[in-house]
Amino acid sequence: MSTATAPRPTAPAPEAAKAKPPRKKRHKGHETDGVFAPTMMTRIGLGFVALLSVFPLYWMLVIASRTTSDASGFPPALLPGGNLGEHVRAVFSHPEADLLLGLRNSFIITGTVTLSVVLISTLGGFAFAKLKFRGSKILMGTVLFSMMVPLQQLGIVPLYMIMVELEWLDTLQAVILPFLVNGFGIFLMRQYCQQAVPDEIIEAARIDGASTFGIWWRIVLPALRPAMVVLGLLTFMLNWNEFLWPFMVLSDQNPTIQLAIRQASTAMFSADMSLVFTCTLISIIPIAILFVVFGRQIVHGIMEGSGK
Repeated sequence: MSTATAPRPTAPAPEAAKAKPPRKKRHKGHETDGVFAPTMMTRIGLGFVALLSVFPLYWMLVIASRTTSDASGFPPALLPGGNLGEHVRAVFSHPEADLLLGLRNSFIITGTVTLSVVLISTLGGFAFAKLKFRGSKILMGTVLFSMMVPLQQLGIVPLYMIMVELEWLDTLQAVILPFLVNGFGIFLMRQYCQQAVPDEIIEAARIDGASTFGIWWRIVLPALRPAMVVLGLLTFMLNWNEFLWPFMVLSDQNPTIQLAIRQASTAMFSADMSLVFTCTLISIIPIAILFVVFGRQIVHGIMEGSGK
């Protein structure tokens, strides 16, 4: 009887050396391994675009600090002069264009509208994004429909009639009240809240006994802070530069900064453009300060929203 021989154990085959992946060749101007290498032409193009964007502001400073003859001569003066302080004193001291009153009114109007839009937008965005209630889709459709209607063009006559009935002409509330709510702000906060605030956190907060207001205050607001900064700046810029509606309901004795600049350009400084540009330079200082102070938060909010 033959006995079966057990097979000899074979030695394990040597592990093949792990082949290193071929090194990617880095091409200039293309994305490789998540890194973008700009070419020289890209840098030149970006520098040219930046120059075109900054030059109007620089030219405004040049004309505001020089006389009109210096700016209109050939070749024109390209460097700032030393007359800016004199021009600032002239525009603030002239009785026909009350820039101080215009700045005060604009700060009151713009600050009130900005705070209201940001606050109501965060509340509405949180409600539409995370709360379930009857008619939410219909209400959200109404908000989107309001964004399609140009209020300035189609609503200016009805709004003016309402202000006449309320006897609010030449008052600041006539400029503030129609813009306290913004459909775009509610839509923006709704979209951001859907991505930035997970449902699990809200459910955990409810289990811990937090109220709806407490969830909004302690959880939602900190998460929406980047979007709030972006919305606040956009709202501030829009209302600070608003001209048509204040021109309809306010008088020359109670102007905003834009109406005060109009008074300056049409009444007393029609022959001296350097003073008109001085008024314009003064009007953009608050917006420039906001960009300097909150510029990093604005970019962070936009990039974080796009990443989410």
